[in-house]
Amino acid sequence: MKTATRPGTEAEAHRSTRPRADALRNRERIVSAAREIFVEYGPEAPLDDIARRAGIGNATLYRHFAERSALLVEVARSVMSRAAESAERAGAEEPDPFAALCRFAHEAVDERIGALCALLSDGFGPRRADLDTERLRLTETVEAMMERARRAGRLRSDVGHGDLMVALAQLSRPLPGTGCLDTDRFTHRHLQLFLDGLEAPARSALPGRSATLEDLRRATP
Repeated sequence: MKTATRPGTEAEAHRSTRPRADALRNRERIVSAAREIFVEYGPEAPLDDIARRAGIGNATLYRHFAERSALLVEVARSVMSRAAESAERAGAEEPDPFAALCRFAHEAVDERIGALCALLSDGFGPRRADLDTERLRLTETVEAMMERARRAGRLRSDVGHGDLMVALAQLSRPLPGTGCLDTDRFTHRHLQLFLDGLEAPARSALPGRSATLEDLRRATP
């Protein structure tokens, strides 16, 4: 005999397996606050400061991220994922490949991509594998965008993905001894100066060679 199911039971069970909307919002607030704090103070910044910046209690933070390493991984993954999405949108929506590159660059500094420098140099051990997919996606998307700009004669031929990413990381980190709010107002101005220097034709020969992703990874512990 088939057992009768109380109306709404299946829907209630399905809802119970999904994260609650407020839990998802709290997680997003934690990751966003952690990104800002890590940019300002580095990956060893007190987690209590992150909880205060996110406007939540310490218990809520630890419920989502029981270990600092888990939060570091999620911040790095989130920054790379959002930056890759930004690059993909810019490439699809901007007919001029150099304009697409500039749009991506400005959006990337707003994502505080400078947080990646300190986070990735910290090392994640086995957790580093969790980041490989997003890292590859971001690298390939930006390299493809830059290659289209080169073929169109809009990007100088002697700059590469690593050159751009180093500049974005530096420009989205505060200057030593200053607060983020004091330097943010200059970020897009200085970024545009840098981007103007990427346009072809080149006005000078660059010393050395373009940085690669492997160069950047070898430079970290």
